[in-house]
Parts: sequence; structure tokens; C-alpha cells
Amino acid sequence: MRAHMLAAGFCVLAAPALAGGFTLTTPAFRPGGTIPTTEVLNGLGCTGGNRSPALSWSGAPVGTESYAVTIYDPDAPGGRGWWHWTVFNIPANVHGLVAGAGTANSRSLPPGAGEGRTDFGFSHYGGPCPPAADRPHRYMITVYALKTPHLPLDARSSPAQVSVQLRDNVLAAAQIIGNYGRPR
Repeated sequence: MRAHMLAAGFCVLAAPALAGGFTLTTPAFRPGGTIPTTEVLNGLGCTGGNRSPALSWSGAPVGTESYAVTIYDPDAPGGRGWWHWTVFNIPANVHGLVAGAGTANSRSLPPGAGEGRTDFGFSHYGGPCPPAADRPHRYMITVYALKTPHLPLDARSSPAQVSVQLRDNVLAAAQIIGNYGRPR
């Protein structure tokens, strides 16, 4: 539980680092819009495509040496949130990820980039799948501009470990929020 609280706490800490000139976009949905079924988990009662969204970013601050991306659901039951994806060590000359880059066994991540463990227990993208009785959940997709070219993380790294490294190395962050609720 402590690890989840630390990781969830980082989302709050990241807010002041959100930079006006640093932006994140996705063609999959508009900010505050509904996440499409193609990106929803295929399992646990959900029937989606479980494809990570295409993302692009611009306006990173001078000194950016690499990027990281996270997807976090702060509305998950239990009050601890749920980590759906952590990607790190994205080279500084890369300004986006293609749709499906986080799919299991995908070869679409940029060279050198890695994925940490999610709260599903695997190290690739896991799409939205809130409980059927819940109101739609918010999914916070955040890109971090980092002051280091490489974080000491790998596929076994927990969301808390990723969060600590991000907190210690972030120059700026940009975010987009999508919503998803299961049909009843």
C-alpha cells in the first residue's frame, strides 16, 4: 500500500511542474473526452482492443535529455489509483509514440525505451476497465521531460519506483485526461 500511496502522491506533486509551453496531444480523443474502445482492456469483463493511444508532444524545455509517459487512473476503487502504463528512457529526439507502441510484444517503442510493471502485474500497456457499477473514471496521460538520458529502471520496476525516478528528474510535464466508463 505504501508504494501505491507514494506513486499516487507523485501525481499531485507533478501538477506544479506542468509547463504551459509543453503540450501533449492524442488523435484518439479530445481532452476530457471518451477514450475509444480500441484502447480499452480486453479482459476482466471489458472487451476492447487494448491498444495504447498514439501520443505526440512538443515544446519541451531546454535541457530535456529524455522523456517518460505514464497513464494513471486516480478513480480506481480503494483510493490508491491504478497504473495502466509506465514508459521511460524515450530518447530526447523522439516526440511521440505510435498507436499500439505499448501492446504486448510490440516492437514499436523507440530504441532504448522501456516499460515498467503496471498494476495489472505485467510490463506493457493495460487499457481502461473500471468496475461496471462505477461512474466513468479519469485516465491521466502524462509525458515528462527529464534532465537525464537514462533512468535506472527495467520491466520489473514498480510504478512507485518509476514515480520516484520521475520526481527526482522532471523538468516539466504535460498532460491530457480521457474518460471511460463501462456500459452497464
